[in-house]
Amino acid sequence: MLALTTQVAAADPPAPATSARAAIDFRGELQPIDGFGFSMAFQRADLLHGARGLSPAKRREVLDLLLSEEKGAGLSILRLGIGSSTDRVYDHMPTILPTDPGGPDATPSYVWDGWDGGQVWLAKEAKAYGVERFFADAWSAPAFMKTNDSENDGGELRPEWRQAYANYLVQYAKFYQREGIGITDLGFTNEPDWTATYASMRFTPQQAVDFLKVLGPAVRASGLKTDLVCCDVAGWDRQVAYTEAIEADPAADRAVRTITGHRYSGPATVPQPTDKRVWMSEWSPDGTTWNENWDDGSGYDGLTVAADIQNTLTVGNANAYVYWTGASLGATRGLIQLANPGDDYRVSKRYWALAAFSRFIRPGAVRVPVTNAAPELQVTAFRNTDGSRVVEILNTAATETSAAFTVRGGHDRHPEAYVTDETRSITPAAVASLHGTTLTATLAPRALTTIVLD
Repeated sequence: MLALTTQVAAADPPAPATSARAAIDFRGELQPIDGFGFSMAFQRADLLHGARGLSPAKRREVLDLLLSEEKGAGLSILRLGIGSSTDRVYDHMPTILPTDPGGPDATPSYVWDGWDGGQVWLAKEAKAYGVERFFADAWSAPAFMKTNDSENDGGELRPEWRQAYANYLVQYAKFYQREGIGITDLGFTNEPDWTATYASMRFTPQQAVDFLKVLGPAVRASGLKTDLVCCDVAGWDRQVAYTEAIEADPAADRAVRTITGHRYSGPATVPQPTDKRVWMSEWSPDGTTWNENWDDGSGYDGLTVAADIQNTLTVGNANAYVYWTGASLGATRGLIQLANPGDDYRVSKRYWALAAFSRFIRPGAVRVPVTNAAPELQVTAFRNTDGSRVVEILNTAATETSAAFTVRGGHDRHPEAYVTDETRSITPAAVASLHGTTLTATLAPRALTTIVLD
């Protein structure tokens, strides 16, 4: 590096320090956005269908909340759970290979009920709403393929069963193809770094790489238009080791299109060390609790989710954000609580936090640079494929504040603004104005303000 020196005349005093105005450059381009999503695995899709008494009318209202871009969140990624025969309440997913065929080289006897715990029905509904990304992920291989002979309590995939397990995953995708649903993203492991009492299976980074070198060719040979993801590690920080192992192996690197990680061990503090797509593929606040508040300091509230989305997209540089559960029963961490039993539901502020992003930031958008924002403001900005531009501002201060941004790029029109806080849920508000290239907004305390241009 060359050092450059500049001579300054002694008679000229240094210019006083000035703070640069915050700026949003819609001409720039950071990471593309694949979408925002949710899961209804472990029979939760069946609950939404009405297994506990939800009527068709109420079912449609919940589907609209989750999937409609006009009436709800417009979520665009559906995460499906690949079979598990565990019989815990609400935690059962039918398996397509219930019995040992007699060894890893024996001909398997697959079964298919066309329902898959309600997930086939939900996938068809999602497709009708316009969803194009169907992400199927396995929590465990069938018990007889594993070292502990159980789908629960961890255990590892026996090496001699790798090809059979790869074939099993391909067959699952083929069953969905038969139903008219293309599995676009396929994962073979969920939280391989953690042993759960329910369906779970361990992989080290090297074991994951070794299996990818079997699964990759199996998917390519199948003719399916399915990309592989890996590895849905429970901690975003711990996913880094798996990402590095994939990047270091040419065959595994070629097999994987998308890196997937959860962030239960803490928020995203680094980007994943890869040029591939990166999804935050599962998170909800820890614990078992239903919480309808926006900002109560519990860590289960809407503001917590909004802040996590902002952090994951900026610090984690994620291309997608997939919340764990769309709707469930009782003390759920989900977005929506279904009556148990009954024909009713309740909506959390966690839902509205996610919807404030997913409704307006559509698949194919790109995140654009934001500079010099005030420290109490978490700001992200996006450019959609239709030319619309979106600014998300989370005011973490306890007082109302105003902000001004120099806007670069795009044809400017009157901005639309929406506020989400304790009393408002993506509620239109006349809090933003545009004069020339200056966007000004009045920001409510502890609130998320969404501004849409064009």
